[in-house]
Amino acid sequence: MIEIATSAATASLVITGDLDLAEREQFPEIAARVTGLRRQLLVIDMCGVTFMDSTGAAFLISLADSARRRGGATVLRGIDERELFVLEVCGALDLFRIDEEHACPVERAPA
Repeated sequence: MIEIATSAATASLVITGDLDLAEREQFPEIAARVTGLRRQLLVIDMCGVTFMDSTGAAFLISLADSARRRGGATVLRGIDERELFVLEVCGALDLFRIDEEHACPVERAPA
């Protein structure tokens, strides 16, 4: 699931679950909505991502490239080593700022 939120200067995406080929049908609509917001900063919260493949990486890359062409920036928050590796293999890490200070919420252990 991908949720979009906005403030005066920022568009935020909160992604939960898989970001992969099975989810690709929603990517064009979300990309169009985010691009249409025309915010200078795009923050992508990936704390809830359980899996990302190259299709998900291509989606993130397209969002970051679109922001960069408008003079904006894209920040990845809560991204783990697996997703960073996928973006690195794609040669796209330079499109993103990585928020290394963000701490994702800790899941509660079952009672």
